[in-house]
Amino acid sequence: MPQNIGFISTRFSGTDGVSLESAKWAQVLWDYEHVSHWYAGKLDRDPGASMLVPEAYFYDRDNVWINERAFGTRQRPPELTRKVYEIAEHLKNTLYEFRKQYEIDIFIVENALCLPMHIPLGVALTHFMAETAMPTVAHHHDFYWERPRFSVNSVEDFLAMAFPPKSASLQHVTINSFAQEDLSWRKGASSIMVPNVLDFEHPPAEEELKSTDFRREIGLEEDDIILLQPTRVVPRKGIEHSIALVSQLRNPKCKLVVSHESGDEGLEYRDALIELAEQSGVDLRFVHAQTPLVNPYGTHQAVGTSLEEVYAHADLITYPSLYEGFGNALLEAFYYRKPVLVNRYAIFISDIEPKGFQVVTMNGFLTRNVLEHVRRVISDDQYRQEMVDYNFELGKKFFSYTVLRRKLRSLITAFTGLDDL
Repeated sequence: MPQNIGFISTRFSGTDGVSLESAKWAQVLWDYEHVSHWYAGKLDRDPGASMLVPEAYFYDRDNVWINERAFGTRQRPPELTRKVYEIAEHLKNTLYEFRKQYEIDIFIVENALCLPMHIPLGVALTHFMAETAMPTVAHHHDFYWERPRFSVNSVEDFLAMAFPPKSASLQHVTINSFAQEDLSWRKGASSIMVPNVLDFEHPPAEEELKSTDFRREIGLEEDDIILLQPTRVVPRKGIEHSIALVSQLRNPKCKLVVSHESGDEGLEYRDALIELAEQSGVDLRFVHAQTPLVNPYGTHQAVGTSLEEVYAHADLITYPSLYEGFGNALLEAFYYRKPVLVNRYAIFISDIEPKGFQVVTMNGFLTRNVLEHVRRVISDDQYRQEMVDYNFELGKKFFSYTVLRRKLRSLITAFTGLDDL
């Protein structure tokens, strides 16, 4: 029996992991006629199937005021407590409106009950579930205890209550084995592990994408070697390692392109990278690549420079992240059949590397062996092709929509009792 699904977060917009994975979930759900609707403070979804609530965005003025006083200190002013409950009450009322307007059967909460970017929204959702016993899936991408900037705070009571909460109507979903174990240990809560996925059953038409004028549009020559860092511009992505790599390759044809937006954690890091690239003699380009707009029926509308065409023109993917909840860009590299350099972050070591993917690896710093491996990947066509073809087949086996379909069938059936996904 088709269900109306309500996706809830602070933001469904752009190329962050939450926005991308929620769209994939919606697409798989729509294959079985489950209709998705969207609630957030910033949206690029179909307006006809969405509720935009600006106060739910983590950059809303009141929420910024709250976060400035909630983190980095051990004592909070009384006004903060009042403000949290005041905004939470307003947001809870909008959740009631959202459920009524679209006749929602199941909520899927994306990261709003694990990462306290918006404390009032977490409190509102917790109170809403307590009052309604609404069937809810909490899809956890990052927990607050994984981020140092949340470790010193004046809101431990809110974190204990709502990030995540305990509720009989709530099913937790984690995206890696470390998170699954931590949730059990810290909160006594079980979870289903659902890895991030890509549609490996339908590979991209790379030659068609590569025929675009992307290189000319960003001022590059056809024979330039594009090293692509397909991540947001935030410190944990380790973009300075990619700059160092290009500098040490000592090849003037090598150019570094960063494809995602800046600003989630301020612009200081971006400015520092620009200065570092200038000092290192590295040609660094920022390109705001966008994913297609997604509506609840799984269809797409192209917008601007697409992430797909940026990947199609890339010669090597750099992924020197210091920490990742999973690693969407790594899966994308496998999907688009691109060789990739990976800094061996914890989740890669535990959940991805054991599958046997062939990548260039570094352990926190560049070595001569890493540089030589990169040079071979760039110059040896046969070696590179065998590597990327092998990785694509492994990705299809372990991180495809088929895997997601099995997991979502279990989640929906737990609430409906009907195995109809």
